[in-house]
Amino acid sequence: MPKFLRIGVHQSNVSGYTSKAWCVRRVGSAVFLKWGAVEVQGAGDGRTVYWTRLPQEKTVRCGTVQRAQDYTKAAIARRRSHRYEPLIGPIELRRRSGERSAELKQALATILIVDIVGSTAKAAKLGDARWTKVMGHYYAAVRKELKSTRGREVVTTGDGVLATFKAPASGIRCATAIQKAVRTLGLDIRVGLHAGEYSVSGGEMVGLAFHIGTRVAAKARAGEVLVSSAVRDLVAQSEIRFRDHGMHQLKGVPERWRLYRVED
Repeated sequence: MPKFLRIGVHQSNVSGYTSKAWCVRRVGSAVFLKWGAVEVQGAGDGRTVYWTRLPQEKTVRCGTVQRAQDYTKAAIARRRSHRYEPLIGPIELRRRSGERSAELKQALATILIVDIVGSTAKAAKLGDARWTKVMGHYYAAVRKELKSTRGREVVTTGDGVLATFKAPASGIRCATAIQKAVRTLGLDIRVGLHAGEYSVSGGEMVGLAFHIGTRVAAKARAGEVLVSSAVRDLVAQSEIRFRDHGMHQLKGVPERWRLYRVED
């Protein structure tokens, strides 16, 4: 049975997201269709696809084999033009209980990504000893602001920090406070924020939202705090001011995204 998965998300090598799958099978003059929401775990050749609920099914009786063949070809062509890709391997009906026990319920969070601009050049200029001291002060400043705004540090990556917030306004306040704090260290940072769902798999937070946050941060210049439209919409009634930063294609992420720059 030919199977197709909605494309775009999986190309960024993400685990733990939901998408849509579609299947077609012809038997004589009848065509059997199946479609529905799926959950994708793992990435690349090792990914596994599960129906999140029982899929919808439909049988089309075409009368003749030739009509059934034509119907099937047209249906496959439509899916290919609607951003589906051929899916190799089965679609499981449900996840095994042992796998589900390692999962927590999905949660919504505002995700903050902080990254030092030109860190390699600065480290080379300062030397290992001085750079180590600067980085110690940098992480201390970041963690102080996270604590005061009730942010949760998830991971540090070299000179970057990933944190989550329950309230998007708190994430924005933390970002601007970190900016001001690290200026005294002679550091320039770029910050990106995005709001979305994530889940916990095997003790790790997974979900497309983290990758979108990283891509948003990558679009920021030194000294900028950029947010996705999802964050901006959530704080639309607040006093936080934004400037439209235009539409952007985020690497490995479907569609184009409108970004906004936080104004001081």
